[in-house]
Amino acid sequence: MFNRNTSLLAGAMTDDQLRDALTKAQQAYIDLATGTHGVSFSYGMGDGTRSVSYQQSTLADLLALIQLLQAQLGIVARPRRPARFRF
Repeated sequence: MFNRNTSLLAGAMTDDQLRDALTKAQQAYIDLATGTHGVSFSYGMGDGTRSVSYQQSTLADLLALIQLLQAQLGIVARPRRPARFRF
């Protein structure tokens, strides 16, 4: 069971900061899933070419972060179990 008092995010951020982080994580998930987010950029300077690259997250990493933030905020305590029918 998830405990908000002992999680990795306990006491680290206010609820407003957690909600902002959740919004950013959800947008990053959407951008990565749709392929609209770049990870490597290059540009020309007067003395040569420069490049910047960022580490690309996986969808699974972003999904885990989103679930942790949601649980910390009390939005979703834990994922729902699959429905099983017993006869």
